Amino acid sequence: MKYNPRVSSSRRKNRKAHFTAPSSVRRLLMSAPLTLELRSKYNVRSMPVRKDDEVQVVRGTYKGGEGKVVQVYRRKWVIHIERIAREKVNGSTVNVGVNPSKVVITKLRLDKDRKSLLDRKAKGRVAADKDKGAKFSAEDIMQSID
Repeated sequence: MKYNPRVSSSRRKNRKAHFTAPSSVRRLLMSAPLTLELRSKYNVRSMPVRKDDEVQVVRGTYKGGEGKVVQVYRRKWVIHIERIAREKVNGSTVNVGVNPSKVVITKLRLDKDRKSLLDRKAKGRVAADKDKGAKFSAEDIMQSID
């Protein structure tokens, strides 16, 4: 059910917004989940894919393939991975585009901006988890009334 009246649920409008999205928005939409180890380490579920991250393909034709991200091709909504390539008829090899939703990030390339993003996302996650399991006691309700 739709809750926000300012957001359209029209298929046509959503497709238009998706395919005409600017690069800054595509970056966020081209996110991939982290492995279970990284997820527990950083307390973050997914991150935007970036060049030099190491990923593993978990679905599709190239399932099981892993390597370093060579290029994030936002215009085509794909990422190119180091050892996932095919040979053209003339003998040259080209990287094959893989949808970022079909991979998991196995190793992050960390710099100060990426670390701050991880910290910010983890902080929000902790705050949400804290509120999630909280039940109101009779004392809490009485204090709010007073």
